[in-house]
Formats: sequence, structure tokens, C-alpha cells
Amino acid sequence: MKKCLLILAVFAFTHLQAQKTYIHCGTLIDGYADKPTKERTIVIDAGRIAEVKNGFASPAKEDALIDLREYTVLPGFIDMHVHLEHETGKNKYMNKFTQNPEDKAFESVVYAERTLLAGFTTVRDLGGSGVNISLRNAINKGLIDGPRIYTAGKALGVTGGHADPTNGYSQKLMGNPGPKEGVINGIEDARQAVRQRYKNGADLIKITATGGVLSLAKNGTGPHFQEDEIRTIVETARDYGFHVAAHAHGDEGMQRAVRAGVTTIEHGTYMSEETMQMMKDRNTFFIPTLLAGDFVAEKAAEEGYYPEIIVPKAAAVGPQIFDTYKKAVKYGVPIGFGTDAGVFLHGDNGKEFELMVAGGMSEMQAIKCATSINASILQESENIGGIKKGVYADLVAVKGDPIKDIKLLQQIPFVMKGGVVYKSVN
Repeated sequence: MKKCLLILAVFAFTHLQAQKTYIHCGTLIDGYADKPTKERTIVIDAGRIAEVKNGFASPAKEDALIDLREYTVLPGFIDMHVHLEHETGKNKYMNKFTQNPEDKAFESVVYAERTLLAGFTTVRDLGGSGVNISLRNAINKGLIDGPRIYTAGKALGVTGGHADPTNGYSQKLMGNPGPKEGVINGIEDARQAVRQRYKNGADLIKITATGGVLSLAKNGTGPHFQEDEIRTIVETARDYGFHVAAHAHGDEGMQRAVRAGVTTIEHGTYMSEETMQMMKDRNTFFIPTLLAGDFVAEKAAEEGYYPEIIVPKAAAVGPQIFDTYKKAVKYGVPIGFGTDAGVFLHGDNGKEFELMVAGGMSEMQAIKCATSINASILQESENIGGIKKGVYADLVAVKGDPIKDIKLLQQIPFVMKGGVVYKSVN
């Protein structure tokens, strides 16, 4: 009897595994081609795309069918700059004194799900307390719903820099954080900090190469690392297969980071043409975070939203980021898609598309930035970033044509990640 039950169980499991999902797509934007195609069928097997067929192919009796003939189907989007541990609000600066790691963890679950349901099936988390590593692990284990996460863990900065976790503390509480806490002073610290991130389970390294807008410090643009420190970070990171993302607003800090070999420059507010040329020459990508700039400039005018030391920085940076982005597009700087979600509300990430188009990109260029281009930056083109044989079945769909109306990407009615539907049109 037990043997019969075992045979039945094996048969049932095999039958379940053999089931495929067919998706009929009225219009397909695959993340690679310059033009959409009509009437395609995506065949999904074991969470990955097995085939893309012309026309509306008929599934076998045991296979599933999802009818999206009235929709445009695109790859799931990739946001290269999010912070899933926190979200903007008037109490943000008090939360570090009132919240426990467990509070951050529960909130991050909400933010992760909101991000996924907005159509962002993959994100690069560029700095938190370390909860972001546990969040990634929980999603990978299937315990909670969220995007595929590549995380930097805790960002690296210098004493008093943008990533110093004790900025704004009283001297009694300030202490002297070091490499373990992400604070670096010298090349030995730099090596130790990278190795600590590896030990903690990070996927990449994030540094703050200049001051920042929302940190409790007066200067938001000055360089914060010596070039030899950044070069040591980059070289040590490569030993572990990591790339380095560099937060940078001021031009000198950007140039040091680019010369030292970072992969991406985040924000790039006061980027000069000289730096743009350096980035073109070295294939260093610019992640503009236009939506964050827009948001902080708006909130700077709202009394009491930010501490006084932050207001002038926030008021200046928003418009400047957009102007720099427009110049970078014309100059031909390599550009990816990233939002800095957490600086604004998680789930609003799709608004970045509209700003990118307003700043000079075509709709298809902006979509490619958030799909195949970002996948190449992550060196994950064989797994994510498009619709082709072999990649994960990460898909979104919208009613209408986003090439004619990019705002459609702000409200996503269908989301699939790894072959699992998280948001359905039916």
C-alpha cells in the first residue's frame, strides 16, 4: 500500500512539474528590441521562459493559459537604487532612537511587497542597517513576497560622512564607529569594511563618495574619501565578485570614484562635462534618481518636514539633478534606472519613467534602462532584464501602449515574478 502511495505521489509531482504556462501577449516589449511586436506567446516552464512563439500558440490540455491579448507585456522592472528598510516621513530622524531592528524588519516587509506589486521584480538595495540582508533571504526562501534583491547591506562612509550612522547624535551617544559599522578612515579600514560586508552576506558595496542631502551634516557635496581609499574598496570588492556603487553629488568626489573604478555613480547632481567624458570612457553608469530629487525639493518647502540643516540642500538638489540628467542624456553618458525609493514612498517607483522621458530619453530608452541595461550592470543578463529563452519569467503588463503614454507604467495591473503571478488582471 505504501509503495502504491509513493508511486502516485511521484506521478503527481512529475505531472505538476511538467505543467507549463502560456501567456498570450497582444503586444510584447521584450527589453532588447527598439520596437514592440504583436501577437506573441510566452511559454514558461519551472519559473523561466522556455520559448517565445509567434502568434497565439495553443497550450496542451494540462498547461495553464493567461490571456493578455488586450495588454502590452514587458519584462519586470529593475530599480537600481532603493532603501527597503525605511520610508520618508516627519518622524524619520527620530525613528533611529525609537525603533528596534524588529520594527524595521516588519516595515520592510510592507515596502518590499509594495515595490513588487508596482512591477519592480528586482531591486538593488543600497544601504540600510543589515535588515535588508535578512529581507532578501526571507524573500528568497519564499517566506514573504517581494522583489529579487541585490543588497549592499550597510553603506560605507567616512567619519562624519553621509553613511556615518551617528551623525546628529549628541557626543555622549556618538562613540567612534569603525569598519564594522561602515565607517572608514584609511586603506586598512577600507579592506576590513569590504570584508565585513562579505561576511555579513552583502551582494555588492555602496560607498558615499561625497556628502549627502538627507544626512544631518551641512555640506552635501564635498568629497569624502581619498582616491586610494576608494581604489582599495574597489579592488577588495572585486576579490569577492562585488561591484561598487558610489553615492555622489559633488564633482570632485565623482571623479575620484570614477578613476578608482566604481561601476555606478548615484545621483550625480553637480556632474561636469569632464566627468561625463570620464564615465563614457570607462563605461561607468549614471543612476540619476530623478524622482527622489523631485520629492526632496517639494518637501523642502513644507515647514517642519526636514530638519533645518537639510532644507537648503534639498531645495537646491532636486532641480539640479534634473538639469544634470538632461545634459548627460545629450552627452551620451551610460545611464541606468534607479529611484532612491524610501526617500519618497515605496511603490511610486514607476514615476521615474515619466521624468526620464521628460528629460530627453525616448520611452523605449527609459524602458530598456529599467530592464536589459540594468541587468547588464548587475551582470545578470542571463537571468533577468528581458523576455527571452532562459531568463526568469519576470513579467508585467499594462492596458494600452506605454510608448505612447509612459504614465501607464505608474499603475501596473499584472505582475509575475519567477513564473508566479502576484497581481492578476482577472
